[in-house]
Amino acid sequence: MDKQDQNGLDELAHSANTIHGVLRTGKAISNIAKGAAAGGPYGAAIAGALAAQKHIGAITIAVIALLMLPVLFVLMLPSVIFGGLTNAGSSTDSSQPILNDNAAIIEATNDLAFTINQILGEGIDDVTARITQDFAATPGDNYEIINPYEGNIVSNTNSFLGQYCAAKNQDWETISPADLATVLRAGKSHLYTFTYMTETRTVEADDPDTPDVIERTTELWYIYTIVYNGEAYFADTIFHLTDEQKTLSDDYAQNLSLFLGDGMFQGVFTDEVSTGIPSLGNVIFRDGITDVVYFNQLDERYCNKPYGTDHIGGYGCGPTAMSIVVSSLTNETVDPEKMAEWAYKNGYWCSKSGSYHSLIPGAAQHWGLNVEGCAAAEPQRILDALADGKLVVALMTKGHFTSSGHFIVLRGVQDGKILVADPASQTRSKKAWDMSIILNEASKRAGAGIMYNNLRKLEKA
Repeated sequence: MDKQDQNGLDELAHSANTIHGVLRTGKAISNIAKGAAAGGPYGAAIAGALAAQKHIGAITIAVIALLMLPVLFVLMLPSVIFGGLTNAGSSTDSSQPILNDNAAIIEATNDLAFTINQILGEGIDDVTARITQDFAATPGDNYEIINPYEGNIVSNTNSFLGQYCAAKNQDWETISPADLATVLRAGKSHLYTFTYMTETRTVEADDPDTPDVIERTTELWYIYTIVYNGEAYFADTIFHLTDEQKTLSDDYAQNLSLFLGDGMFQGVFTDEVSTGIPSLGNVIFRDGITDVVYFNQLDERYCNKPYGTDHIGGYGCGPTAMSIVVSSLTNETVDPEKMAEWAYKNGYWCSKSGSYHSLIPGAAQHWGLNVEGCAAAEPQRILDALADGKLVVALMTKGHFTSSGHFIVLRGVQDGKILVADPASQTRSKKAWDMSIILNEASKRAGAGIMYNNLRKLEKA
């Protein structure tokens, strides 16, 4: 790149920084400037502008930067989203930019999510075969496999996309959904590993010659547990990302999540994250049918406690929401620290992204709660559930509750409005909300979870 072009790129990045400083739409957006300075896929989008600088001047470049801001998120991942910059028209109308076709973008990302989940399923088959091979070399009599992901495969699609594009940063022309699938499939043996323990079991061993005698024997069993290595492990093992590329990957993933409004990236970014808020003590909301035990992820008791390698204050809305649910519907009080530890050990933590959506049904089932999936398109079902004393966990996207993604608990109905337990705000938790706000801002790519106990409302021990 010659000096003039480099100066143009610097000006463009500076303009983007200036605009972001004005807009202040959250940490994820402010990081877009990093992608601009890095070149790569983004460089394809501005190449024409840099070339034109010789004729139209730096001011026009700055204007172009301004106009491009609404679409930077997707431009940073061009080929993965819409098949390359040369094929940027909508499938339904080639004259219509795909960036204006929300349905086409959602369809493309859903297709990618399906492909990734399919490969994750192949990874389960692979680790199962390795377990069988491992057991064959043991003195054990039998074995069983505990698969926490059966019917509930965990992954952060945006994280995989970010890692892939960061790895291709100097070779962005080769980015494609097919190439992404090839790379991931080649590394499927790295997706999962396993642990095991042994135990002696007493089993019946009836002799057909003595049918009236109950006979028992002991067997040595190997108990295998499948463990998801996580995207961070994949970044090191398959993509071999540098520290700089890992940072770029996180920016890509966060920007994509923000653009799609899918709530995949969950984060709280306030001054309170590092300092916490004074301890709230024991808080119980009694204004609904079900008494709700309230926890706040920013509470000084939990704020700086670990959630994987992150902390609860910044990324622990999922565990905190489930702490509220479990503590309210069972006889056990599970605080955010304990829930975060459980979520991490069971593969529901996603580095720098919060929690996998599967944490909600997974934790509910672990603590013996019934759980039913529900969509924002079923408002009457949500209202009926709340009126019946059930709790609903919803993933919210950008709006009144978050600038990115955020789990909240819907805890009741009052005068036609919705009562919530927001893990990041006691103030919002004391307010009744219009149903339309909840429905409009709930993630369309992650269903809500309706949770209840067969015994309904249990007395606290």
